[in-house]
Amino acid sequence: MGVKLATIIEKEPISFGALAGKTIAIDFSNFAFQFLSSIRQRDGTPLMDGHGNITSHLVGIWSRFSNLMQREMHLIIVLDGLPPKQKMREIEERHTRKEEARGKYHQAREEEDTELMFHYAKQFSILTPAMIREAVELIGAMGMPVIQAPAEADAQIAYLTKQHDVWAGASSDYDCMLHGAERLITNLTLSQKKKLPSGVIVKTSPELIDLFKVLKQLDITNDQLIYLAMLVGTDYNTGVHGIGPKKALKLVKEYKQPEKIFAAAKADIQWREVYELFTNMPVERKFSLAWKDPDEQKIRDILINKHDFSEERVSATCEKLFKKQKDKQQKGLSEWV
Repeated sequence: MGVKLATIIEKEPISFGALAGKTIAIDFSNFAFQFLSSIRQRDGTPLMDGHGNITSHLVGIWSRFSNLMQREMHLIIVLDGLPPKQKMREIEERHTRKEEARGKYHQAREEEDTELMFHYAKQFSILTPAMIREAVELIGAMGMPVIQAPAEADAQIAYLTKQHDVWAGASSDYDCMLHGAERLITNLTLSQKKKLPSGVIVKTSPELIDLFKVLKQLDITNDQLIYLAMLVGTDYNTGVHGIGPKKALKLVKEYKQPEKIFAAAKADIQWREVYELFTNMPVERKFSLAWKDPDEQKIRDILINKHDFSEERVSATCEKLFKKQKDKQQKGLSEWV
């Protein structure tokens, strides 16, 4: 779900040129579900190979990540581990919503309403363990390092930014910030277009969220941002009915201390437990951040031989990746001449 703070968080556009040379930690599941929900046929059916295996996630990984690599971004892919028990409520609610959407999709299919089929099909995407394994295999073949978080990827990404192993995290929600991520990039896509739930298509561009600027703009501390999020609702607690981000901000600024904030909001929240999740979630501290040259043969085996991707298109993208790699090596050598 992700905490809904968009109305109070200040974002600034950032160009792809400004991101060149930057190391960015990608929230894998966040991106993978984007690919599964958006890369579909007109009736909502996900893309599949000749054996009926879903390939939407692989199409997204190959096309988007290869494009970002060509723009000289150094990507690190972060996988979710085991969710904390406090997230079970949210996971169960997600499952219920998926099943409701699935039922509406079948009804739309019976009525041959392709527009509604596409609308509902996006809402019950499932990322299976097998799909994750083949995605990681492709990511490795492309030369990007992968970090398996012991718990939430959001916490791991925040840790990487605080340790300055990466310049920023990339996700479509704000949860990384609650874990203390110093920088977050949203809309990290080349399409520059986004379809809203209303059907309206709007222009998009990458946006940078700087945690320290946000806290200064809101005139609150990082802890108070966490309390604010609890009032609105997080993956680990239900928010307070009738309290949105702006009202929550007003309460936090007026009462400051958590006991007073939640008392004033009449909030029945185990706030200490939730606070501990955001500030002290387990993270992996031993990892390798080694980037390798793309393995063209392995990429071809995965995409062309196993999943029926177009040989012409895969070869063309590989050629661009290897040209970019060669240009970087030559540039590096020239600095020593």
